[in-house]
Amino acid sequence: MTAEDTATGTAPEEFGAVYREITDQRGRVYRTGETDRAILGRSRRSMVWLPWAAMFAISVFEYAYGSAEDVLSDAHGWSQSNTFWILSVWTFFQAGVSFPTGWAREKGYLPARQAVMVGSVLCLLGFVAIAHLDNVFLAILGFGLLGGVGSGLVYSTCINMTGKWYPEKRGGKTGFVNGGFAYGAVPFIFIFNFAFDTGNYRTVLDLIGVYVLIVLLVCGWFFKDPPKNWWPAGVDPLTHGRANAKTARALEKNPPAAKQYTPMEAIRTGQLPLIWLLLVITAGVSIFGVSFQVPFAKEVGFGPLVAAQSAGILSIVNGVGRGVVGWLSDLWGRKNALIFVILVLGLSQFGVMWAGDINSEWLFLVFAFFSGFGGGAFYPMFASIVPDYFGENNNATNYGIAYSGKVVSGLFGTGLGSMVIDKWGYDGAYTTAGVVALVSAGLALFLRHPGLPKVRGG
Repeated sequence: MTAEDTATGTAPEEFGAVYREITDQRGRVYRTGETDRAILGRSRRSMVWLPWAAMFAISVFEYAYGSAEDVLSDAHGWSQSNTFWILSVWTFFQAGVSFPTGWAREKGYLPARQAVMVGSVLCLLGFVAIAHLDNVFLAILGFGLLGGVGSGLVYSTCINMTGKWYPEKRGGKTGFVNGGFAYGAVPFIFIFNFAFDTGNYRTVLDLIGVYVLIVLLVCGWFFKDPPKNWWPAGVDPLTHGRANAKTARALEKNPPAAKQYTPMEAIRTGQLPLIWLLLVITAGVSIFGVSFQVPFAKEVGFGPLVAAQSAGILSIVNGVGRGVVGWLSDLWGRKNALIFVILVLGLSQFGVMWAGDINSEWLFLVFAFFSGFGGGAFYPMFASIVPDYFGENNNATNYGIAYSGKVVSGLFGTGLGSMVIDKWGYDGAYTTAGVVALVSAGLALFLRHPGLPKVRGG
């Protein structure tokens, strides 16, 4: 591959380093020469750990809410339908804000730091709302709308920031950051199951809101995106020279995008709509598992400890699996890793159903393990595939489009799941979820890297 040095100059004062721009034979520009320390004043590892901590903090919204529903219903006089709609509205806005947040960030209207700062305040208001408001409509506005927008601002900012800082090996790093969004809820799952009641629920929820606020304010203060087209100084973007063996293998399996695609260009490839559809289906099955695993455990007669353990296992493995599969995707290729994860998710639905039907607690926990693994690990795959296919410059917007599919998933996973349970019972619902996931794995076979020759695993 040939290259041409098209520019040499000094970065703007906010970065303060000499750089040069290299153009490859397809016309893609790489900005090289600036180290992470020259831009940030510290190692880019901080852009892994800080987003991870922020994701860890907001995970309580989605992954622990199911464990708090019974107490909230008793305390406020809400029906099961009321608590369902609160979470559904939260899911709608948490995912729905991803695209406008990405667009505002790429246009320079909403820098990463400000996005997280605003999100931190909205997250606090979300927990205050379900702690102090008996009116379900106001609770939906507070927790669902404000809390959803707040956590969506944080999630959207964190999930694509790490990929911008690690364009040469984003799978493992993105997976690790994304994992915090699941296992960060584990302490609160056990608090909600064993130390949360109608006598202390307001204090507990207020303290959780303050905890989320403080963590997000501290982390967000240090957030910064790299310059457009930035590439780490230690790796040649064209020949991969000076890269270590792991980095070279990751780039071979997951080569950089052929160009920096705008959102409309990405849509016209047909791959971004396919990614959106895959996320809709797969996230719907995952949300179904998160929403109904504990109720199913209680339905078949398992005690609260098993229910809490299954939810805890689901969240832990859901999070750890994101990091593990992110790392594997650097070795296998994103497409292969994604198909593997979706297959695990689909098959585990049949396992959870079977374990419940035969009333086996240990098998239930085993399949909760696999369900948790499959139900989370696909998220960093999509977060990595999008910049792999379409580039980093417009990633916040392009991934925002893909992640907006979760808006539909929330209704599909909880609303449709609830309807299927009412009509066909848990066996019918788990069978449907398993079959749908297997269909999604088949559709993932049609993923391809636009603008590049066929890549093994990619």
